[in-house]
Amino acid sequence: MSLVEDRAELGRASEFDGRVALVTGGAGHIGSSLVRSLSTAGAHVAVAHRSGGEAAKRLVEDIRSAGGSAVALQADLSDPDAVDRLVDSVSEALGPIEILVPNAGIGKVRSWQDVGPEEFDDALAVNLRAPYLLARKVLPHMIERSWGRILFVSSMAAMIGGPFGPDYSASKAALHGLVHYFAPQVAAQGVTVNVLAPALVGEHSVAMMDTEVGRAIAASIPVGRIGALEEFADYALAVLRNGYLTNKVLPIDGGMFAH
Repeated sequence: MSLVEDRAELGRASEFDGRVALVTGGAGHIGSSLVRSLSTAGAHVAVAHRSGGEAAKRLVEDIRSAGGSAVALQADLSDPDAVDRLVDSVSEALGPIEILVPNAGIGKVRSWQDVGPEEFDDALAVNLRAPYLLARKVLPHMIERSWGRILFVSSMAAMIGGPFGPDYSASKAALHGLVHYFAPQVAAQGVTVNVLAPALVGEHSVAMMDTEVGRAIAASIPVGRIGALEEFADYALAVLRNGYLTNKVLPIDGGMFAH
């Protein structure tokens, strides 16, 4: 079903109708699926990317041709100053951000012997510092409006390690700490803060690994397959819709672990 058909079927009656959403890493596999779902639900979506300019442009064109509202914005989130510029650009183009999904992240399959100070700091800058600074930047407006949604994107690597290196696992685990700090601070003001921790989602997640490692991990999933991008997006929207759900680490793992 096309984005146009999706929007026609859903209609525009939605709690996201007219809400401004920012999705970082929005041109990637998971990000673009979430962007499409938010747009279908009526949100005005900012697609932030570092180097996926062409993919972001095509995504925005698809959304606009379906009657939606979206912009593509370039931002290198390894630069702390880029956060302020990105949020200001979104506000200028679409309005103040009400839904924040800091999805951008970096990670490579490597061992601890290959992760020195520079590699570790690079991962923390994008995977942890940028989400923190984004949340810090948008929270005052959310509190003022008495409505806001922040949804960090972690990984099962935060809980079990895995092949993507200690820098990746540590930076993703630290997002859980941000959730547990921020959520109680802003819950009474109508702002929810949660984090999704997916296992393997999308074919690209296996393609990044050694073939045998990827097969072994996929084979360990009780539902018998890796997750679909649409399943991740559906779960994300369910979390974003729920004003009573906050301060939670929410795995989406095909039944791999009981939590």
